[in-house]
Amino acid sequence: MEEAPQITLYGTNWCGASRRVRLLLDSHSIPYIYIDIDLDREAAKHLEELTHGYRSVPTLVWPDGSTLVEPSNTKLAEKLGIKT
Repeated sequence: MEEAPQITLYGTNWCGASRRVRLLLDSHSIPYIYIDIDLDREAAKHLEELTHGYRSVPTLVWPDGSTLVEPSNTKLAEKLGIKT
């Protein structure tokens, strides 16, 4: 059985917004892959490519390649099709 593609969340442990996004995803049992850019230099470089040279966290990447950069809970819930 093949697993469905997941959201990738780029963040840092010290960032309150990264923690907020993780809490929202976890509270709705939405699977995601979390990458701490402070611990993964290659991921940090990739994030900078996605965000035009910035290390903007949290950044979420959907399986279709679309992104949300530093979303509010409202914007994230809208993209996910959930209510907060």
